[in-house]
Amino acid sequence: MTIHDLPALNATFNAVATVLITTGFVLIKSGRQEAHRRVMLTAAVVSALFLTGYLTYHAKMRGLHTPFGGTGAIRTVYLLILWTHIPLAALIAFLVPRTFLFAIRGDFVRHKAWAKVTFPIWLYVSVTGVLVYFFLYQWWPATR
Repeated sequence: MTIHDLPALNATFNAVATVLITTGFVLIKSGRQEAHRRVMLTAAVVSALFLTGYLTYHAKMRGLHTPFGGTGAIRTVYLLILWTHIPLAALIAFLVPRTFLFAIRGDFVRHKAWAKVTFPIWLYVSVTGVLVYFFLYQWWPATR
């Protein structure tokens, strides 16, 4: 594995997180609290692995910018996704641990209230993270 393999690995982590977050939602709605807890802890670990890989890749590549090769309307679509993804991803770095903290403390009323905000944002960030990967590396890679 090389540094250039990390974007694909990171997209995989995001895709797995998407499945886990969705599964956790279904589990809690069906009253399966222990299964929900295990799945959400796994989602947090997978998301942490993504973040580690993302930061490693950009530190080694000496920058945060990866050029996008698309033009016209598709560039606008990509930028809209990216410009919503970035601030929400930063917000998730706060929301997820805070939401988990309430559950760990047994404050399930506050956990549920925070989860109602955290869940859709975390899901959006995971899905759009995969989309950003495909836009940048598969569908419209920049020619260097």
